[in-house]
Amino acid sequence: MTDLLLADIQGPEIDYAGLSPLFALAGGTVIVLMAALFRGPFVQRTLVPALTLTSLGAAVGLTIWQWETGDLEPIVENALAVDTLALGAGLIFYAAAALTVVISLRDEAVRSAGAGEYFALLLASVTGMVVFASAENLITLFVGIELLSIPLYALCAAEVRRAASLEAGLKYLIIGSLGSATLLYGLAMIYGATGATDYGAIATALDDTVGLDDPLLLIGIALAATGLAFKASVAPFHQWSPDVYQGAPTPITAFMATATKAAAFVAILRLFDHALGLEQLNWGPALAALAAVTIVIGNVGALMQRSLKRLLAWSGVAQAGYLLAGVVVGTELGLKATYFYLAAYLFMNVAAFAVVVARERVSETGDDLKSFEGLGQASPLLAWPMTIAMLGLAGIPATAGFIGKFYLIDAAVDGEYAWLGVLIVVGSMISLAYYLRVVATMWMGGIEVELPSGRKVRPVGGWSPEADARAQPEVTGVAILCAAATIFFGIVPSPLFDLARDVGTSLSHLL
Repeated sequence: MTDLLLADIQGPEIDYAGLSPLFALAGGTVIVLMAALFRGPFVQRTLVPALTLTSLGAAVGLTIWQWETGDLEPIVENALAVDTLALGAGLIFYAAAALTVVISLRDEAVRSAGAGEYFALLLASVTGMVVFASAENLITLFVGIELLSIPLYALCAAEVRRAASLEAGLKYLIIGSLGSATLLYGLAMIYGATGATDYGAIATALDDTVGLDDPLLLIGIALAATGLAFKASVAPFHQWSPDVYQGAPTPITAFMATATKAAAFVAILRLFDHALGLEQLNWGPALAALAAVTIVIGNVGALMQRSLKRLLAWSGVAQAGYLLAGVVVGTELGLKATYFYLAAYLFMNVAAFAVVVARERVSETGDDLKSFEGLGQASPLLAWPMTIAMLGLAGIPATAGFIGKFYLIDAAVDGEYAWLGVLIVVGSMISLAYYLRVVATMWMGGIEVELPSGRKVRPVGGWSPEADARAQPEVTGVAILCAAATIFFGIVPSPLFDLARDVGTSLSHLL
């Protein structure tokens, strides 16, 4: 009898090839932790970061392998997608994590937390992002957001001897938990209204049995949007961003500002454009209003900031408003525009944060604007990447930021939200005030360098005694690489266009 019952039990069919990038990340997390048990400078400073980069490289290779062979149908009992949106989002996560590893090599947070713990938590967070962005089920969505968030709470507080870092970790924990709870309530109400957790089944229920004016469904959508808005730094749920960005270790801030935002927006795209696509007439105008408020609040908030990390946090709020325009229209063009801008945003933001990392380590004023006075004369190799990043974020022509914003405006106009496209233009004009202030400070301000003897000298010919004493070639290299990518994709955007086209096509059958 028992044998007969066991014969009737069938486990879920698992596509191991589709899950291979996740296996690479999860396996890498364990290997990094185990390797860190061996003491010694070589293990901690070289082997552990190398293993982390190897794990990310393996995930990239497996993602490229799956790009052509991946199935549009969800795997693991409809829990995870392996379409090109999921795979393309993964490429953004892996790139952001790899760049974070490089600029973290000499960071105090790695020494304070321990190299094994620091890099293992980073890989665990990337694993959560992949699950979050690939989720085709409400339960998987919640598991993903928790898996990506919990390691970040610890990483924000990685500099255990610095009060600001501990405060950032605590604030992010409290606000993140509130956002997760709000999301969970919303998902529960969507399940209560539709009787389904799979996105496809939810879409079918909306088409057949659930009324578009169902109060339980509408409240669930509102709560789910609020929970995801916390993670994406969408106003008015952005209050945590400036404080957490400023207090967290700067490499982690760069990672959160790019990868976490990308994960949040891909999850929003999946939930709203797939599962709730038929509700677009109801939730579209509400999200459009949210996007408008976010653009205004983000740009106005950045105007008076002197801390570069706080300025980039407020800038990130405004950028979230621009990105939300691609979600609002609920079209394939909106999906393509959102993905393109997320990829461009990665290069622009990491370039800016890499320069902030370099200046923080050698300046007594940290990330204050004063640290960047006269940087164009003292260190052109840092000033030029920051200049390109600021111009790209402002949407100046010949940068990837300009192409991305133009793409988003095109999507907004095509989706009958022309007023939102106009607001993107107005917001970009306002942003020139604070982006160009940073550029002017670097190229037009004076700078004096304090030598150990107490005597001050003015750097000549781009040489800085301060920077020479603590050379940071890997950080400078990341800044230059990302700035070059910002310019390259602004002049030759076709590779990113092709990638965005594949991503949009993967979900065209769902819209």
